[in-house]
Amino acid sequence: MLSLNGINVFYGKVHILKNISLKVKEGEIASVVGANGAGKSTLLNTVSRILSVKSGTIRFFDKEINGYPPHRVVGLGIIHVPERRRLFGSLTVVENLKLGAYLPEAKQRRRETLEYVFRLFPILEARKKQLAGTLSGGEQQMLAIGRGLMSLSRLLMLDEPSLGLAPLVVQQMFEIVREINLSGVTILLIEQNARKALSLSHSGFVIENGTITIEGKGEDLIHNEYTRKAFLGA
Repeated sequence: MLSLNGINVFYGKVHILKNISLKVKEGEIASVVGANGAGKSTLLNTVSRILSVKSGTIRFFDKEINGYPPHRVVGLGIIHVPERRRLFGSLTVVENLKLGAYLPEAKQRRRETLEYVFRLFPILEARKKQLAGTLSGGEQQMLAIGRGLMSLSRLLMLDEPSLGLAPLVVQQMFEIVREINLSGVTILLIEQNARKALSLSHSGFVIENGTITIEGKGEDLIHNEYTRKAFLGA
């Protein structure tokens, strides 16, 4: 579904992503784990075309999308839910959700998708007239994911969805991610909670200093001696 081949990305003169190659299969959950500053968020920003590629190719199915602007990437169904939610706090829950459905096809199916999001997150329906900025952290994360789903996502890229959430809410969040995947949405997950992420994932990648150093099945990475010591606290 998604293929990166030899991707190099710079911030000014600083080389951030170094010859990154990875593949995400349709229908799976793929996790990228690594320390802060390793390049995880940069990877998602590159796929969503917020950042430019110096060299290498990004393909989504049969399309090379290196030169696509972000809105065209969204039109393909590649949806990026950024770190720290980035909601419109002065707008209501339902207004934030509707903003996710701004492309023509998504707008045509907005009512149907909104019903799906409310089934997935009943608390959002109960809070639909409440200002987004007044929600709890967990509710805001649900809203951010719901807004992404409103864009008719085929590949949902989640950046640190458990960041700053209480342990009980973290567990709920990962259950929701699994449910979204079971509904047919492919997921590329960036997550500091490496054990949770890898246990949920079909495939996993370890990124260190902008380079993919280990890849394999999520379960295999949990039992990998280096991964356990470096990222799982074992």
